[in-house]
Amino acid sequence: MISKIKKLKLAIIGLGYVGLPLALEFAKKRKIISFDINKKRIEELNSGIDKNLEFNKDELQKSKNLNFTHNIEHLKSSNCYIITVPTPVDRFNKPNLKPLIKASEMIGKIIKKRDLIIYESTVYPGCIEEECVPTLEKFSKLVFNKDFFCGYSPERINPGDKFHTISNIKKITSGSTPKILDLVDKLYNEIISVGTHKAPNIKVAEAAKVIENTQRDLNIALINELSILFGKMNIDTQEVLDAAGTKWNFLPFKPGLVGGHCIGVDPYYLTYKAKNIGYKPKVILAGRDINDKMGAYVAQKLIKEMKKKKIKIKHSKILIMGLTFKENCSDTRNSGIKKVISELKKFDVKLDLYDPWADNTEIKENYKTFPKSKLKKNIYDAIVIAVAHDKFKSLGINYILSLCKKSHIIFDLKNVFNSKKVDIRL
Repeated sequence: MISKIKKLKLAIIGLGYVGLPLALEFAKKRKIISFDINKKRIEELNSGIDKNLEFNKDELQKSKNLNFTHNIEHLKSSNCYIITVPTPVDRFNKPNLKPLIKASEMIGKIIKKRDLIIYESTVYPGCIEEECVPTLEKFSKLVFNKDFFCGYSPERINPGDKFHTISNIKKITSGSTPKILDLVDKLYNEIISVGTHKAPNIKVAEAAKVIENTQRDLNIALINELSILFGKMNIDTQEVLDAAGTKWNFLPFKPGLVGGHCIGVDPYYLTYKAKNIGYKPKVILAGRDINDKMGAYVAQKLIKEMKKKKIKIKHSKILIMGLTFKENCSDTRNSGIKKVISELKKFDVKLDLYDPWADNTEIKENYKTFPKSKLKKNIYDAIVIAVAHDKFKSLGINYILSLCKKSHIIFDLKNVFNSKKVDIRL
């Protein structure tokens, strides 16, 4: 076992929204091998291009401690591997562990005695020791906690957030033995200025991570259900929340579409494990059901309001502003707006898509059409403001109104503008 932190030679596996900022932060302290199987991604990073728009050319190229590579051979000089690959769900909302298992297989083939493997990917309690460790043992022919060791320190990256960066978000650490826990904790304390929390074991750390977003999902589901209820009562939900928010302990959640690779995914990891051990979760799945159906609800509410204004639905022209899963972020994975678009297409409307943050190629693949780069005035029967990008705020409501026909509906999902300037909101 490596007992001294100075002897750790780090490799970061996976350079997405989690791995890249982690590599850049550690590179301020030590040499880092930064690996991704995507050759194009490595070529872009070596050229100073981050397609996720989280880091600029100077940030990517100023460090002499960074080595971006897709060559597995370059990993063999490391003795500590931090795995940050995605953990999505499949179309049946079951955990898709393929990226995690493939990464474990790859590392299993090259690890040596006394090496340390740390996982950051979100999983269900028990996953690391029940799925990843056996894979490491199988491909390395080494014995867990004798020849190699594991840690788990779940990611808490918030894409697009320039305030809550990796160094000032408290980190949970755990290890497969008490000594490994101490080592993992010391390692992360090199880059975390606000400190860490030592979990007593890996399962506790796994459980802590997966309930963070499950809790948020349930809170948003409650507000979404209240929004539906208040909508039927002709009560403005935001005005209700503003009033209730005057109490010191009222939680400031807002209604909206729930998407992305965390909140809309993590609860399914927990419910999958629950079902496997014979427990049928009720509250968690109820929250998921409400949030999963919000896309259809939004589309139907828009159509209903258009009919009230006697706007012809068939072939009507509707603009969707915002295709990413959250504001000021280029990530379109599991974006909640996808279900809105899918539902609107059932009404035979003509949709234009617009998002200055989103990657045009990704949008073309997902929606079979390129998003608009320029918007024309006086042509839209309805506009859905789906994401609260700062760029949309800077455009201003008067500009957005100028895009509409005389009779129109503006649906402000994120309450970006004054309620008197828009027609409907959640």
